[in-house]
Amino acid sequence: MSFSRLPALLLAGSISFSAVLFAADEKEKKDASVSGPNPTQSQVVVPNSKYDDIALFGRVINFIEKQYVDKVKTHDLVHGAIKGMLETLDPHSNFMPPDIYTQLKTDTAGKFGGLGIEVWVNKEGILTVVTPMEGTPAWKAGIKPGDRIMKIDGVSTKGMSIVEATSKIRGAVGTEVKFSVAREGAPKQLEFKMKRVTIDVKSVKLEMLAGGYGYIKLNHFQEKSSSEVKAAIAKLESERKLTGLVLDMRNNPGGLLDEAVEVVNLFVDSGVIVSTIGRDKEDKDVKSARSGVARLDFPMVVLVNGSSASAAEIVAGALKDHKRALIAGQRTFGKGSVQTVIPLAEDVGLKLTIARYYTPNGVSIQAKGIEPDIILDDLDPEAMKKLRKKVRNVSEADLKNHIEAAAEREKNAKDDKDEEDEKNSVAAKDAPPRMLDPKDDYQVQQALNYLKTMNFKTPQTATKAISMQGAPTK
Repeated sequence: MSFSRLPALLLAGSISFSAVLFAADEKEKKDASVSGPNPTQSQVVVPNSKYDDIALFGRVINFIEKQYVDKVKTHDLVHGAIKGMLETLDPHSNFMPPDIYTQLKTDTAGKFGGLGIEVWVNKEGILTVVTPMEGTPAWKAGIKPGDRIMKIDGVSTKGMSIVEATSKIRGAVGTEVKFSVAREGAPKQLEFKMKRVTIDVKSVKLEMLAGGYGYIKLNHFQEKSSSEVKAAIAKLESERKLTGLVLDMRNNPGGLLDEAVEVVNLFVDSGVIVSTIGRDKEDKDVKSARSGVARLDFPMVVLVNGSSASAAEIVAGALKDHKRALIAGQRTFGKGSVQTVIPLAEDVGLKLTIARYYTPNGVSIQAKGIEPDIILDDLDPEAMKKLRKKVRNVSEADLKNHIEAAAEREKNAKDDKDEEDEKNSVAAKDAPPRMLDPKDDYQVQQALNYLKTMNFKTPQTATKAISMQGAPTK
């Protein structure tokens, strides 16, 4: 995107705004009246009609400064007005005062202090959890996707922007923060108390599964994530050549666009990966794959869910459109807009939505998400065990007043315990989540089943790509 005209526009706005304030102030001195300035005079100050509202804004600030019951700072009024202006646009466009602007610079380095939680403001204006990061304080405390954060340290989140909420969630390592959370199905608000820690986001986890099928969990798109995925494939193939790959992007909130493009390029050898189009439809930025980089010699299944967002959706959409991978799981979050950070001063910035993402087939992700090829419910392994019913023939054990065997007495005792556990199901539902084990994960196992039944043929271009990279170690 080009912003060559932006400084000039900002400067023009500042000049007009200053002129309005000056004119309004002079008018006030002349007539000492509480009535508004003469409309004719405002037209003289701002001859172009597009600045009429800015003139009105200047007059409002002038009257607040002169007549509000308490003394106020112009600085605070202007910052508050800019914040309100951005809130009329979309949840991802925000004004960033010094404390928040400084904090933003730490976001993409992969290391920061906080709780390990991704949030957004939903269409009702409620601060909502996208996902807690695995192993972090929020994850261990039992915070779940979809939870609505009503208060932070007793302060209502109503009207908070994402950047404001983030600044309150983060703080000095070791300090506590309290959440009041509304959860669907819970009779009352849930209270959580967590300690801030240094969050060191590990973007990639890997495991070799039976039959030569690799599993890679991609948690976030940060600096060097694509290199880490490539290294993970090499490490998996140090054991044996991959038969297939499960790329798990569930609960991946996104991150750096360039890293998402590079991850796609690891598996797609040519063509468009993603397009971004702004207000001017001619102002189109297209990211395409570089040939000779991709691995095309094994089938793939990509796992996504409702907390897979932004860069994760770009990867899923590209792999789906190129028919390089089967997308399985649940519809993704639908964050398909592009933001840029514009420095307004040395310590103040503007985060502004400037474009929308489009998949290689020209489909917008915004508010729609990526529809998986195969819908997979996320089922808890323990719940699955309880739901399984074994069909058997009638036996001695079914007869009235039969003599119980020792093993049967133990089983009945266990059944009684299971019934007690079922009574406490609500409490169990709110317990911290289990650490992900791909060998015991229902969706991962289903993805493996699909991989095993795929009629996959290595494209001719894959042989050339492998020879350029060097044959994988068996």
